[in-house]
Amino acid sequence: MNLKEYKAKKMNDPEFVKAYEEIQPEMNVIRAIIDARISQNISQKELAERTGIAQTEISKLENGTRNPSIKLLQRLADGMDMNISFTPKADVRK
Repeated sequence: MNLKEYKAKKMNDPEFVKAYEEIQPEMNVIRAIIDARISQNISQKELAERTGIAQTEISKLENGTRNPSIKLLQRLADGMDMNISFTPKADVRK
């Protein structure tokens, strides 16, 4: 069984679905940080040099083992010459 099949099977479990949905906001932030860094072709090491944040801390953020403060998110955004912003949710009725 691969990961996609395993997830599909687990999504039949209401407790798993609830836990999965609860963690999505954090996962969305993590994915946005990783996507921004990769889109600029910046390594964790280079981002660490730009921000003064230890590469190990960036790794922990990207692995989901550390939750960032707003101040830390701002430092990451500044290091990638980006803004932090809220965007509308996708319209799920479409």
